[in-house]
Amino acid sequence: MQIWYSIIDTILPFEWLTLNFMKNALLAILFVAPTFGLLSTMVVNNKLAFFSEAIGHSTLTGIAIGVLLGIGDPVWAMVIFSVLLAIIISIVNKNSTSSTDTIIGVFSSTSIAIGTVILSRGGGFAKYSTFLIGDLLSITPLEIGILILVFFGVLIFWLVFFNDLLIVSMNKSLANSRKISVFTMETIFTVLIAIIVTISIQWVGLLIINSFLILPAATSRNLARNVKEYHIISVIVACLSGIIGLIASYYLGSATGATIVVAMSIFYIATLIIKTIRNL
Repeated sequence: MQIWYSIIDTILPFEWLTLNFMKNALLAILFVAPTFGLLSTMVVNNKLAFFSEAIGHSTLTGIAIGVLLGIGDPVWAMVIFSVLLAIIISIVNKNSTSSTDTIIGVFSSTSIAIGTVILSRGGGFAKYSTFLIGDLLSITPLEIGILILVFFGVLIFWLVFFNDLLIVSMNKSLANSRKISVFTMETIFTVLIAIIVTISIQWVGLLIINSFLILPAATSRNLARNVKEYHIISVIVACLSGIIGLIASYYLGSATGATIVVAMSIFYIATLIIKTIRNL
């Protein structure tokens, strides 16, 4: 990390980067933003916005399970529970006549309720409130290393499976005709979402994690004219919003994750106006 600190001190001698935790946060954003930018395009294409929100909210139950088992760091319990929930939802969705939204809603509301009941016993819920809003400024070098691994994992997944996911999102019958297992692809992708959302919750915040997965791609759709532009713009929007939100949160003294989402929302509104003007 000392090399990173030296580089920043040399090329970006700004007031907001004089503190090491701000340097750590900037490095984290440089990896987490493009991760969510890429993932966002696949989430929107496959109509999984509600699923990603459900996974985020269900992490409360993962935390509760970790507390019951006496696990010091609840993140691993959160990841395991989220992965299991993603697999169960995929299996039930395949074998049920109910709509996907209904199935996700049932599991989401149930897991949230169970987690809240367990964590709120004796008025102890307050100490887990950090997971609600996140704290990117507290990220450690080790956690940044995890984010870097996640980024490259998503990049490899995107390069290997994007075409198959695109076909599945467009036409499941076409996917089956090309011998693409729709259930397998959807399950793998939902598990990936579950892992990334759960790992990122502690820095981004449960209440706004879904915005990171929706707004970059939604903004890109207002401007992109082809698939290539769609992904590039989504990543650019995520990165710019991350940096702008980090700087703004420093001077405003606000929650970094929420400030980044505000920046994303401004980009979305601006591009929506541009799209409207184009269509006149």
